[in-house]
Amino acid sequence: MAVTHLSQLLSYLTGFGGFIIPLILWLTQRDKIEGMDEHGKSIINFQITLLLIAIISIPGILLFGLGILGLIYVCLVGFILPIVNAIKSSNGEPPSYFSTIRFIK
Repeated sequence: MAVTHLSQLLSYLTGFGGFIIPLILWLTQRDKIEGMDEHGKSIINFQITLLLIAIISIPGILLFGLGILGLIYVCLVGFILPIVNAIKSSNGEPPSYFSTIRFIK
């Protein structure tokens, strides 16, 4: 499960792999690995939330300049939380992605 969390960091290399690879891992392994369903749902919800914040922040840059803060938030949280949750999952703890909208329950 730690690999699934760390695979989100592929978005810093490829731009899109941080969503696709965890999605594939979750869909193929959710019935085979205990706890994968919970971790996979958390990761997908987190990635969709980050995408929405980034999309909303872009017009915010043009209108008020405050959208830069949203993009900085997306970059920092999108890098730190997958690492923290990979460590948590390797210790058998549940994932904790704060400020995430629950699209998939």
